[in-house]
Amino acid sequence: MTRLRRTAYVALSSFGCIVFIGLCAILSGAPLLFPSLGPTAFLVFASPAAPGASPRNTVLGHLAGVLAGLTGLAVTGLLTAAPDLTHPSWARIGAAAIALGLTCAAMAALEIPHPPAGATTLIIALGLLHTAPQIVAVLVGVALIALLAVLVNKVFGVPYPWWRSPAPVDAPPRPLHPESSATG
Repeated sequence: MTRLRRTAYVALSSFGCIVFIGLCAILSGAPLLFPSLGPTAFLVFASPAAPGASPRNTVLGHLAGVLAGLTGLAVTGLLTAAPDLTHPSWARIGAAAIALGLTCAAMAALEIPHPPAGATTLIIALGLLHTAPQIVAVLVGVALIALLAVLVNKVFGVPYPWWRSPAPVDAPPRPLHPESSATG
């Protein structure tokens, strides 16, 4: 695929998916469209073969972000607090730090890297979306972008997994403890 065609594909696919999810948001009145869907759309259309772009990593990465964001809010007593981005408190900073740390740890431990999930966890931990209906809407929005990525990439013949990226065939096994693999 030429650079111009690839650029047009990424732009138009991302555009179309966000318009579709935005339309669903208008029709449902739910916040299905939120900031971290932008980098997710870019990832699934610009780098569909990247492990972080797989539907599995997209869905589970954002789920980890949502759960970690809620955990950060709960630990700091901010589950019902209104957001205030202009005057952050130590509790809000704590919620954000806890959420991001947990999200990154979960993605690393479970091998489900999806960088945009770091934005989702901050959206939750900063209180921008934190009620039960909002959390459900976030997860529906993530499911929609993952489903649309599968459909759009398949329709246009772009290789893309239906759930999980296959492991590289030639990849050597990773040692459990990198320092123990050194000879010395």
